[in-house]
Parts: sequence; structure tokens; C-alpha cells
Amino acid sequence: MRRVIILFALGFALYAAPAAMAATGGAPTPGVETEVTRTALLLTLLAVIPALIVSTTSFLRIVIVLAMVRHAFGMPQTPPNIVLTSLALFMSLFLMGPTLDQVNRDGLQPYLEGREGAEQSMEKAAAPLKRFMLAHTRESDIEMVYVVAREPLPERPDEISMLKLIPAFMLNELRVAFTIGFVVLLPFLLIDLVVSSILLALGMMMVPPATISLPIKVLMFVLIDGWSLVMQGLLGSFS
Repeated sequence: MRRVIILFALGFALYAAPAAMAATGGAPTPGVETEVTRTALLLTLLAVIPALIVSTTSFLRIVIVLAMVRHAFGMPQTPPNIVLTSLALFMSLFLMGPTLDQVNRDGLQPYLEGREGAEQSMEKAAAPLKRFMLAHTRESDIEMVYVVAREPLPERPDEISMLKLIPAFMLNELRVAFTIGFVVLLPFLLIDLVVSSILLALGMMMVPPATISLPIKVLMFVLIDGWSLVMQGLLGSFS
């Protein structure tokens, strides 16, 4: 992934080089070339940041669990997608604050200040994310990815490729998110079953059970402070 980003950046830099030469009145100076390349790389990073947030942070697990909570209520549009996404994003920033600070300190700032090259800065910036993902990825998932790729499993964790680690990390996040979602869905399912049984016993078969169970589920969730419990459970799952 690092090489792909650098290739895109260099391609953009070559495309922008004629404009830089025209602006300087002829042949570009080394400072102009460095600045063009740096700008191109930063623009490329901005384009891939959404994919990196989803695939390398805790965002995936949090947003899936929040979506399953909403589904458990039976209200597919409440809370809106923008609310769940924003909550998942800021919870991810809170959870990954130390990791992101290290990425900024070791990788981004030295590159912006011109003290290190692009590839070296990429390696140092990827190291904290790699440690985070390794801490929350099962060995069986990593082994499965290498088996599918038909490559030998590395002997040391630091030799694992990011291109192999990211899908393994995402698979583990999906597994954990669905496990937490199953636990969250059970109480709501019990309420639906109880309400359906009562309506059937009363002969009110024409009344939709969701009409009665929805306010009961909302009331129960509010009384137990459900959102706080869900957030605490999600944060605790990363400890």
C-alpha cells in the first residue's frame, strides 16, 4: 500500500512539474520539486484517508455495533446515518488518540519539516498502526490470509506485510462486531417474543407486534442508559 501511494504521488508530481517549471521561468529548482512532490503525496493521502480510517482503526467495529443497535429497535432511520457515523468517528479518535499522536510525531511531522523522505516517513507512520492491528487480530486470520496468498507465514510479527495484515484485521473486527451485536440483539428479541405471545393470547392477531414493542424497547433502553453501556462495552473490547 505504501508503494502504491508513493507511485500515485510521484505520478501527480510528474504531471505538475511543467507548471512548476513555467512558474519559475525554466528549469525547476530542487526545492520546487520537493514541494510539488510533497503536495502531491499529501493530496493522495487525503484521498485514501477514508479507506484507511475504515480498514485500520476501531471505526469498523464501532459503526457496525451501532448500526445493529438501531436495527434492534426496528427503526432503520433513527438515529440517522450521519449521527452514527459521527459518533463512531469521534469514539475512534478518542480510543486511538495515543496511536495517532505517535503517527503524527514519528511519521507526519518529520516529513512536513523536510527531515525525512516519503518512504521513511511512511514506514515510521505505519509502525504504530501495525502494532495496534496486531494486538487486535487473531493469528488464525493472519495465517488464513497468507494461505490464500500462497505465501509463507513470516516468523516475526514485524515482518507481516500491511497488505496482509489489513484484511486479517478487518475480518477480526467483523467477527467481534457481530459477536457484540448478537448480545445486544437478544434482549430486544425477547421483548418482541413476549409482546407477540401476549397479543396472540389476547386474540389481537391483526395488531403489529412492533407497534407495541417499540415504545417498550425504547423505554427499557433509556432506563438502563443503553447508549453508555454500549459505548463502555465497545471501548472495553479494545483493552
